[in-house]
Formats: sequence, C-alpha cells, structure tokens
Amino acid sequence: MAGAAAPRTILVVGDSLSAEYGLTRGAGWVPLLEDRLSKQKIPAKVINASISGDTTSGGRSRLPALLAQNKPNIVIIELGGNDALRGLPLQMTEDNLAHMAQAARQAGARVLIVSVQVPPNYGADYASRFAGLFEKVAKANQAPVAFLLGGIADAPDPTRWFQPDRIHPTEEAQPRMLDNVWPELKKLVQ
Repeated sequence: MAGAAAPRTILVVGDSLSAEYGLTRGAGWVPLLEDRLSKQKIPAKVINASISGDTTSGGRSRLPALLAQNKPNIVIIELGGNDALRGLPLQMTEDNLAHMAQAARQAGARVLIVSVQVPPNYGADYASRFAGLFEKVAKANQAPVAFLLGGIADAPDPTRWFQPDRIHPTEEAQPRMLDNVWPELKKLVQ
C-alpha cells in the first residue's frame, strides 16, 4: 500500500509482570497490547523479551543483543521490582535503568519507562525513594513514565487483583495494566 506507515517494532524488556507469570498464555498485558495495536490498525510488531525474576542488571546485560537483533523503534523497560524484592541498592537500580534508557536511545529507539511499586512492608521512605527513581530516570532521558499497577496495587481492595502470592496480578488485572501503559505508548507509536 502506497503511503502506509512502516510497521513499528516494540521491544518489551521486563520481568514476571510482563512475562505472564501464573497466567494463561496470551492473557498478559503484552499480548493484549498486540491485540490492541492490531484492532486499532497500528502497524507494529511486539517482541516480549521479559523474563520472570529478571533484575535491572539482567536487563542491562541482555539489552545490547536485543537491540542489535530486533532494531526496535520503541523500547518499554519494565524492570526494578525484583531489585527491590532482593533489597538491592536503589542507586544500582537507577544506574541500570538509566544505562538501558540511554542504550535504547543511542540505538535510535524511543523509550517508555514502566514503574512499579514495592509492597508496603518496605516502609514509606524506601517506597518513596524507589518510586522516585523511575521518574528521575525518565526525566533524565526525555522518556515518558507509566505506572503499571495503577488502580491495582493502590485500589481500595488490592488483593482482588493479585494472585495468592500478592505480587503477581491476576488475568483480570491485565487489561487495566495495559490501560495504564497505553496512553504514553500510544504517543510514541503514532
């Protein structure tokens, strides 16, 4: 078709929240994103390079090969939750996220930072500093940020949105997760 937009390649580098942990295959927010793009006739291919249990260090080490192999137009970075669960230094998480955002931009991709939050038992100070690092990295890299668990983790009854482990969202939560990412991603895709 003359004048048709070239398909975009969207690379998702995430952890279990994007890798469909505990979900029926195809029910996670990333496959739902593929469906939405198709229904809205937005030419795009989504590559889900998410690995359950991955940290920002793992994502940072995997990213160069993923960028070279897939040549994405957009990179969605959804990592950091496992860093917090392991008690890794916040500065290390911030440095890894910043490095990944910079590497993606240098490869010609636009970046979307997807933030998560830690469970409340980590304390208000740690939770606040953890949440702030996503905003800081996004701002430094002229990248938008989207809170993946908005309306889920901060819902009046959050337990209804989570699997029994209270860490991984249910299938019912996945459309909402996509809705949290979509407004910022749509701007990058168009």
